[in-house]
Order: sequence, then structure tokens, then C-alpha cells
Amino acid sequence: MIEKRLLFVCLGNICRSPAAEAVMAGKLKKRGLDRRIICDSAGTIGFHSGAQADIRMQKYARSRGYEVTSISRKVKPATDFDHFDMLIGMDDQNIKDLKTLARTEDEKKRVFRMTDFCTSFKYNHIPDPYYGGQAEFELVLDLLEDACGGLVEYLDKGNK
Repeated sequence: MIEKRLLFVCLGNICRSPAAEAVMAGKLKKRGLDRRIICDSAGTIGFHSGAQADIRMQKYARSRGYEVTSISRKVKPATDFDHFDMLIGMDDQNIKDLKTLARTEDEKKRVFRMTDFCTSFKYNHIPDPYYGGQAEFELVLDLLEDACGGLVEYLDKGNK
């Protein structure tokens, strides 16, 4: 039985949010929560809609045991806010865009910041690695592993 539905959101849905989806799915599976909590990802823009995740993100994630398989899509406010319990943005602009797309105050309350779940790192956003190299992609994965671990704990305690 599905208890929670999570939507990870970044700008184009080719680096950060598909990686967050993959990392979270991996952590949920290890904890046996993958049948209770499901994940998806989307972007605030549709420029990359229909494309696979950035090949570099796929490569670096795979080296850590995560398969980034999602296909890019744009956030669909009319259905995503109805379907997902939590919409989790990677940075301030994603948060602002999601809250602008929200139709009600209740929907705005379902918007969260990815780094709010970090337990080790002290970042206020997940930086976009698109124009960077290996170090930037690895940092994003470090942050996502930390934040997804914290998010699993948050959800496992029955939080929404």
C-alpha cells in the first residue's frame, strides 16, 4: 500500500531531481520502504522534456550504485499537486516556482527544500552541476545521499 508519494523538482529535470529520485529509491529499497513510498521527478521548465538524464549524472550515480533512469518532464500543477504528498525543490528558485504553481495554501505546505533533510552537510541548496565537472556532480550526489537519508528517517517516523 502506497503511503507517500514524493516528487523531486529542479530546473530542467536532467541532473539534480532525477539523481534525487534514484538516490531516494535506492535508500528506500535498502530499508524495505520502496512499496510504501514512491518517487518521481520533474522540472520547472520543459526544455528537456522527453530526454534522459544528463549522461554525466548517470555515470557518476552508477558508480555509487544508483541507476538514473527517469525521463525528463515538466511539473504539471493540475495533477502533480493532487498526486504527490511532498514536492521537494533543489534550490530557492525551484521552491519559489513550486509555490507559485500551487493553487492553495495546503499545496504550498507540501513544498519542501531538499537540503532541509541533510544531517551532515550545511548547504541551503543543491547546486546545479550542469556546467561543472566531476567534482560538482560528486558534490551533488554527496548532498543527495545525505538529504535522502534524512528524508527516509523523517518519513519512516510517520511525517508527511
